[in-house]
Amino acid sequence: MPEGHSVHRIARQIERNFVGRPVSVTSPQGRFAEGAALLDGREILEVRAVGKQMFTRFDGELWLRVHLGLYGAWDFAGEILVDPTIASANGRMGQTNQRGTDLDAVYDDAGENSLSSIGAPRRTRVNVRMSEQTKGLPAAVDEWPPPVVGQVRVRLLTELTCADLRGPTACEVQSPDEMLATVAKLGPDPLVGDTAEGEERFVRAVRRRGVPIGQLLMDQAVVSGIGNVYRAEMLFRANLNPHRLGKDVSEETARALWRDWVELLAIGVETGQMMTMDDLDPEAYRRAMASRDDRHWVYHRAGEPCRVCGTNIVLEEMVARKLYWCPSCQR
Repeated sequence: MPEGHSVHRIARQIERNFVGRPVSVTSPQGRFAEGAALLDGREILEVRAVGKQMFTRFDGELWLRVHLGLYGAWDFAGEILVDPTIASANGRMGQTNQRGTDLDAVYDDAGENSLSSIGAPRRTRVNVRMSEQTKGLPAAVDEWPPPVVGQVRVRLLTELTCADLRGPTACEVQSPDEMLATVAKLGPDPLVGDTAEGEERFVRAVRRRGVPIGQLLMDQAVVSGIGNVYRAEMLFRANLNPHRLGKDVSEETARALWRDWVELLAIGVETGQMMTMDDLDPEAYRRAMASRDDRHWVYHRAGEPCRVCGTNIVLEEMVARKLYWCPSCQR
């Protein structure tokens, strides 16, 4: 499932390419035909990401709400204005170097490209996909608009840029009140609103609940944007047993979790990768960008030795999702 950093990156890309422009909105698949008809021809005014959900405001005070869920993805084609702080024009949208490290293009085993992108915004004609699990490299744009491929729920189209949405869990038109009501149900997001207020909300929500912290971090009403990967990695970085009840997590530890999420989310938005290992030398960083197996402490490492203590990483199920952790480091 795409986690919070991916949704923020998608929102920024749509903002750069579509805000301030009238947009053709269609539903090639047909499942969003009624909503598309309401939005078609309207100007996009703003885009907001909150956790794993994205809200796009059209003139006439109509909002398009999208939740990618497990399988959703946006594909972009055409002339794309690239944000140099977060995005690469080659391969999957948004792979940049981390902390200014000078790297050549590196494709990971999922087809992601970590080519650095530093400097003024630039335009490039590419096809790119923005999601967590997409494999393969972009195809050239041979005709305009590009042909519809697969089950496209929504197509946003200007004279220069096309964005296709496939497989979302939620895709609906909302009124302003409905949009605000949806956001009100979500936990704090470090990139939305005041970070200090978000920290207080998070700490209160965690410490009043008799629910395992491993479950609370996945609860989007407690904190927005954390998914399976970040959950496992944050708990390991905090040396925190995933089964410890929220009410038994110290205030100091709860605050440290929030601040770690602030840092990791920023790195994820910057690099496009869920990079959770610190202080890597250039070669180790290159390996991590090339392979997810070198990018994480515990995630997807069941049965392998812990990178810190050597104990085998445990895999279990918590609330129908896979949980990876080290029983020695996370007591």
